[in-house]
Amino acid sequence: MAFLAVLTATYKQFLVIFFLILIHEIGHSLMALLFHVRVEKIIIYPLGGISKFDMDLNISPYKELWILIMGPIFQFLGYYILILLYGSNYLFDLYHYTILIFNLLPIYPLDGGKLLKIFFDFYLPYKYSFYLVIITSFLIVFITLIKTETIHINSIIIGGFLLVLIYKERKKIPLFYNKFLLERILNNYNFKNIKIINDKNSFYRNKKHLIKNKGVFISEKDYLEDLFKKKH
Repeated sequence: MAFLAVLTATYKQFLVIFFLILIHEIGHSLMALLFHVRVEKIIIYPLGGISKFDMDLNISPYKELWILIMGPIFQFLGYYILILLYGSNYLFDLYHYTILIFNLLPIYPLDGGKLLKIFFDFYLPYKYSFYLVIITSFLIVFITLIKTETIHINSIIIGGFLLVLIYKERKKIPLFYNKFLLERILNNYNFKNIKIINDKNSFYRNKKHLIKNKGVFISEKDYLEDLFKKKH
């Protein structure tokens, strides 16, 4: 019912919701700017927002982690500012924690889903970690809907909204992966760890690679340049 309360909020309450979401996204954006990542735009939804960045897919996972967690940190700051200005209020608690918990659900492309993907990136190739977080996101939404004893219209709206978001991200994976590989040709990343792989689908984030082909080791750059020449 918290979601319904947010949707039916009065004008003043809507301003509180807008303020919490906006300051959350400002937190993401300020940290991105600190890492010299260009902020393209901020989009505000009823239960959260999306900050669009012109950011390399090969950015350090630790930098991306800081960009992600700074949103909730700034939202907490905004929440305490409201309490200092207007005193403790049940609605402040309701809207703050509803927005916070929703955004931290392990569902991609919410903040929680992006955090889960960073975790997967440490152990799996970039492409596989992307597919795994998408599968995980679908399962969480479906299981949550199935396990809900009484399905309200707001549950259907939220579930449908999330499923559409997840599906759109799933369709983008091949494009993202091509961009991920192309960045490695165009930019001189200074990755410290070296990983031996066997094919184009096994590239890891934050690692440099040697590709083993018929007993011969090929440098990452030579392999990718040849790969993209064949595509074109």
